[in-house]
Amino acid sequence: MTKLLLSVHVLAAILAIGPIAVAASMFPRYRRTPAEDGEGLQMARVLHRICRGYTVVGIAVPVFGVATGARLGVLTDAWLLVSIVLTAAAAALLGLAILPGQQRLLDSPQKSGAARLAMVTGVFNLLWAVVVVLMIVRPGSTTGA
Repeated sequence: MTKLLLSVHVLAAILAIGPIAVAASMFPRYRRTPAEDGEGLQMARVLHRICRGYTVVGIAVPVFGVATGARLGVLTDAWLLVSIVLTAAAAALLGLAILPGQQRLLDSPQKSGAARLAMVTGVFNLLWAVVVVLMIVRPGSTTGA
């Protein structure tokens, strides 16, 4: 059962968080791009829809992660607690800054704020990179990694 939970957790992370990271990173560029026919705005709308849709699916990542941690008996390990805090911070950035920031840029005829959104998205991606490293290295692991 543990292998199944871990497999679903990793697959959910790859298939949900990956597209959010890519689409959110691309969004500011397309919102800043002047396009005569509105192509940049249209692409920004698609990228925002991708971010919103995959956010719902992305909820599976921490759910299956906590279930896996419980089965492995590592819920109180420092590396996992730090990962949980960083995941919560990334989720907060996504829900409170990135998605609303994208919506504001789509609703506004001015394109100001795209640089700030790009920075926040970079922090979001950095948080996930640290979580991935913690999941691989697992300080104090007995697996020898």
